[in-house]
Amino acid sequence: MKELKTEKTVDKKRVYQKSKKRLFKPGNMLYPLPVVMVSLRGKDGRDNIITIAWVGTVCTNPPMVSISVRPSRYSYGLLKETGEFVINLVSEKLVPMADACGVLSGRDMDKFDHLKLTREKADQVAAPMIAESPVSIECRVKQEIPLGSHSLFLAEVLSVHVDEALMDDKDRLNLSSKALAVYSHGEYLLTGKKVGKFGYSVKKKKKKT
Repeated sequence: MKELKTEKTVDKKRVYQKSKKRLFKPGNMLYPLPVVMVSLRGKDGRDNIITIAWVGTVCTNPPMVSISVRPSRYSYGLLKETGEFVINLVSEKLVPMADACGVLSGRDMDKFDHLKLTREKADQVAAPMIAESPVSIECRVKQEIPLGSHSLFLAEVLSVHVDEALMDDKDRLNLSSKALAVYSHGEYLLTGKKVGKFGYSVKKKKKKT
């Protein structure tokens, strides 16, 4: 098998330092994870927000995502009732609200009112979007998979709403222009430092003319 040569290959020498690993028991060590605020509306018209880090992309066509929720959470019942929700990405200013929504319960309060967040009407679902979020993704549940401590909800993306400030001068989405929150082992971090782009490691250098 031929060795893949990249711009970082230097005389077949290692360009990185090997790490010394320690054995841990099986657990959730896939970090960092995106932090999202999921907004919902029950059949009784009550709204709620739950903060979730167990979230991911599962399919391109049709566009689908997943969220995992404990059955003991108040929002689990709302998901079962309506099968609709909105994923709202978290900017730096929303981190305190996201943390609060992960600790407080919608059984005891209206989190929109308590945290002074703005409801925004969605196009495809009854659940409200969070107006302060830079990106809101409308979703409809296609399947629930009980897994143990959590149930996995597979959902189709119905519509995406993006803050105009994230569009560049060529009308392309530039998410890297906005620092977004991620979660890593109990801590909130912000994205922002660019270290490369897709395919850069195997891209050939242009010859000087």
